[in-house]
This record gives sequence, structure tokens and C-alpha cells, in this order.
Amino acid sequence: MIESVVIGAYLVGMLAIGLVSFGKIRNIASFYVGDRSGTTSLVSGSLLATIVGGSSTLGLVGLGYSRGLVGAWWMLVGAGGLLVLSFWLSGKVRSYEVYTLPEILKAQYGSEAVKVIASLLISLAWIGIIAAQIIAGGKILTTLWAVDLEISMMLISAVCILYTTLGGQYSILKTDFIQLIIILAGVFICLVFSLVNAGGIASMAANLPPGHLSFPTSPTFSVHDLVLFCLFVGTTFIVGPDIYSRLFCARSQGVARRASLVAALIMIPLAFSLALIGMSARIMLPEVPPESAFPSLVMFLLPTGLNALVIAALLAAVMSSADTCLLTTSMMITADVIQPLLGKELSDTKLIFLSRVVILIIGILSLAIAMDARGIISSLLLAYTVYSGGLFIPVVFGFYAHTMRLHHFGALLAVISGGGLALFLTLSSRDDLLLLCFPVSVASLIAGSFFGRYFSSRR
Repeated sequence: MIESVVIGAYLVGMLAIGLVSFGKIRNIASFYVGDRSGTTSLVSGSLLATIVGGSSTLGLVGLGYSRGLVGAWWMLVGAGGLLVLSFWLSGKVRSYEVYTLPEILKAQYGSEAVKVIASLLISLAWIGIIAAQIIAGGKILTTLWAVDLEISMMLISAVCILYTTLGGQYSILKTDFIQLIIILAGVFICLVFSLVNAGGIASMAANLPPGHLSFPTSPTFSVHDLVLFCLFVGTTFIVGPDIYSRLFCARSQGVARRASLVAALIMIPLAFSLALIGMSARIMLPEVPPESAFPSLVMFLLPTGLNALVIAALLAAVMSSADTCLLTTSMMITADVIQPLLGKELSDTKLIFLSRVVILIIGILSLAIAMDARGIISSLLLAYTVYSGGLFIPVVFGFYAHTMRLHHFGALLAVISGGGLALFLTLSSRDDLLLLCFPVSVASLIAGSFFGRYFSSRR
């Protein structure tokens, strides 16, 4: 009963913030980037809350459960990506007075077509990420309430869609900061109880399968796996649209740099904490599915009332990631695809209304995919692979497009060839060839730029 009251109060609280933020939406800058007024604490909090979604709670704990300490790499490669972003690109990203990552591509290559194609590819990938968060939220609620997974996913989707639609970026920045505090408190509580009841590290070493405490590699996680994680997960933190959407909200370039640095430093101990929770669950609950280990452990281990707080933390992790992905995808489809295809500038009122309609459509589509997929890490890895294969090279090289004399035809070719190859290899289970995506993308960018310049000069 106490658990239901706490979770119900949390969900109602998120909706209340959406309603309060609704009245603060004055124009498209309010809805998309919160008037670019974010402080270091707000932006870093929102950045962390966005990152620590279902993948970094249920997914990472599941990796710790099944593979051991090496599961921490799922978040550690993200921390590495954020450090690169902080010291190298964050200031450049914030210097663009835009709303979305594809708008940066347009500014880099001077092409509307590049912006539209990139927006479509990113949106397809990010719908898969939203679906993964919905799956995670559904699995959390099923451990608390005796309801079907489908009903749980529908409830999570409804609340998240509603407060994102109402308040846009204003509600997300506020809900994310609150949700981050709940997340960190919940992880700390569960880690302490888990290590004490598992008997500490020495007892874990004696009771876990061989190799579970191995690091940085293990019998179930090779150097090749680590390289794939770095290239297809870590790179999304350097050029991720959801990451950039947080930086666009910063009030200055200095805030953007500091926020990404703070988030990266907090992610490092958090990654090992979540992996250790998964390893503890392997000892105490050896029969549960890995991706359900975290909520199952919470209900098994923690006293009444405290378990509700940690379940709320898990829900906060899921929803804080899903809301950012929802708004980011809506922004790209509305401003970067629909508006250019209409051939005219829409007023702020029409753009906000259209964005809200698109949020609803994306949320429903993501829920439908979640009903069919039901795998968190597999859904995320497919989305990250397609995105990184198609967008990482053109975005990073694009910051030096003028110096390298890059052409928009090369950027188009790189997006299509890299993303298409990544999708084909992943769906055909040829993970051993995935590293080819990056050299293919580079070659396409350079060759396409050469031919683009040649034909432009002929004309």
C-alpha cells in the first residue's frame, strides 16, 4: 500500500510540473531550449538524468548480473565520450544558436538536404531508444503491481508523453533535476544494502561465476566487445542529439563545458555502483531475468517504504531519459523535416502546436515498438549502432568543413552509407564487420566532397 502511494505521488508530481511549466511557454525558444537560461547545476543535472535512463539502470545492472564488473563499460564509455565533448566540442556546439543537431549540420555544410536526411535517420534511431525506456519502465512497475507488462508500459508512456507535451523543455529541465536527486539516492541506498547482504566483495568473489570480478575484460567480454562499445555507444555521447539538446539550453559556452564535465565525472563511480548491484543480485536472486534484476532485488531486499523510494528512482531514470528523447525527436521532425518540406516558416504558435502533436505520435509509435521488442540493451544497441555509423563522422568532421573543403554531397553520402551499412550488418548479425562503418563513412565523405566540388566548379 505504501509503495503504491509513493509511486502514485511521484507520477502525479511529474504531471503537476508539466502543468506549471505549461504557463511559461511564451515562444518556440521556451518550448525547445528553455529560453537558453540553464545554469551549470540545471544543465548537468538534466544531462545526467537523460543519460541514466533504463539502459543505465535496468540495462547496466542486467549486464553486471550476467557478465560481471565489465558491465560498467556501458556507462564508462559514455563518460569518456562526455569528457571528449567537454574539452573539445561543447563550446563549439553551444556557439551555434540553433535548436537541434541537424541544424548544426546545415550550418556546417550549407545544405537543407543534409539536415532533412540526418533528421530522419536520427529520428528512426531515437524512436528505438524511447521504446527501450518504455520497456524498462514497464518492467519496473510489474515488480511493484500485479499488472501485465503491456498495461505498465502504457501507463509510463501516458505520463511521460503528457508532461513533455505540456511543458516542453521547461518541464524537462525541472523534472530531470528532481529525478536525478531521486536516482542517486536510490542507487546509493540499494548499493549499501546489496553489498552488506551479499557479504562484501570477498564473498561475491567466492560465490559468483568465474570471471565476474575481472576488469577491463573477462571471459564474456573481449577487447573486440570493448572497441564496439567505445565506437557505437561512446561516440553517441560526443555527437548525440539528446546530449546536444541539453547544451543548447545552457546560458553560455562555459556552462556547457562545465555541465558536461560534471556529468562525466559523476558517471564513473555510478557505473561501477550499478554493476556491483547487478552482481549482488546474481547471488541473492539467481533465477530472475537479468534486466529485471534491479527492481526484483529492490522488492526482495529493502524494507517497506524504502523500496518504494528506490522504485521511484528507477522510474525517474526511465522517464528522465524518455522525455528528452521524445522532445528531441519531435523538434527534429517538426522543425527540420516538416517545416522545410512545407517550404515556409511557421509561426511559433503553429510550431509549438505541431511539435506537441508529433510528441504524441512518436510516443504512440515507440509504445507499439516496445510492445513487440521487449529487450532493453538489444534495442539501444541497434539504435546507437545505426546512429553512430551514419552521423559521427559527418558531424565531427563538419566542425572543420571549411578547412577540409568538405562538400554537402559528401556529407549526404557519409550519412546514408555509414548508417545503411550499420543497419544491414546489425540486422544480419555480422557484428564482426561493424568496424567497417567508420572507414566507409570517412571514405564516402571525402570522395563525395571531391566529386561535389568538381561538379560544382563545372557548373
